[in-house]
Amino acid sequence: MLRHKDTTIVSEIKDFFTSSQKAVSVILDILSSLKFSDKHFGFSTACNLQFSSKLKLMLLILFPFFQVNDPAAYTASGIYKVIACGKDVFYRLLSNCNINWRQFSYSITKQLIKKSEQHDDEPSQNPRCLIIDDTDFPKTGKCFELIGKVFSHVTHKHILGFKALFLGYSDGKSFFSLDFSLHGEKGKNEKKPYGLSKKELKNRFAKKRDKTSYGQKRMDEYFTTKIASAISMIARAIMQGIRFDYVLCDSWFTCFELIKFITKRRIKCHLLGMVKNGTAKYIFNQKELTAKDIARIQAKKGLLKHVPS
Repeated sequence: MLRHKDTTIVSEIKDFFTSSQKAVSVILDILSSLKFSDKHFGFSTACNLQFSSKLKLMLLILFPFFQVNDPAAYTASGIYKVIACGKDVFYRLLSNCNINWRQFSYSITKQLIKKSEQHDDEPSQNPRCLIIDDTDFPKTGKCFELIGKVFSHVTHKHILGFKALFLGYSDGKSFFSLDFSLHGEKGKNEKKPYGLSKKELKNRFAKKRDKTSYGQKRMDEYFTTKIASAISMIARAIMQGIRFDYVLCDSWFTCFELIKFITKRRIKCHLLGMVKNGTAKYIFNQKELTAKDIARIQAKKGLLKHVPS
């Protein structure tokens, strides 16, 4: 079986569009310029594969632009005419726990950041920021791997799903996604851990993985705290060469552990986070003061527009 050439996919897809549809053309040009090695990220390089990993990844990246929600919907999409393959081709790739997806994502993102910087006529004077935030990741089925109930601060109810933690990078003009992790909440009810009955826990999908695989490392993150995961994400971004001036976060992440981690970095970065207007005290001008006290002092100096009541 002849192997499909990766170099033809972009030119073939471009034939679907008219010259006036410049946005799609730009996306395809950027996609074709991205470089990565199959071997470096653990992708299969077997010569008997009809479709290379790079080709399949390029198609996956294009899914949102062609309104393809998942691999199951691929065969009914317009780009199926370019590369005729079934959904299992994508699912086998995505379920491979030996692929370093995190490193692959960083490789692509760093190339995009570099292209964005090269596109600017002058170096940006805006502060560079890492943004850390979490959100609900609701699901409907109870057979997902590690599925459970988490408390939603939006609805103030327990919902079925995960807590998703994200790390992003912004240069003031563009925003880039860097990292993410999924987390669960075991809860205090020993009879129903993760909000599920014994039968529901038993019915969850389970898969054995090599302890050293990237997939297992992702699994282990589920059981860590979001604070610990956030610190790991920031440390990983620094190791990847991402430089920033501030870490932005809300009051949930503004804690001693994160403040200590940021202040000990050698790259001269700062933490800009919200704090709760409570009774917790902070050392300010060698005095222990609450957030409200600090705000009033700064307001008298004309450094605040609004003073908390």
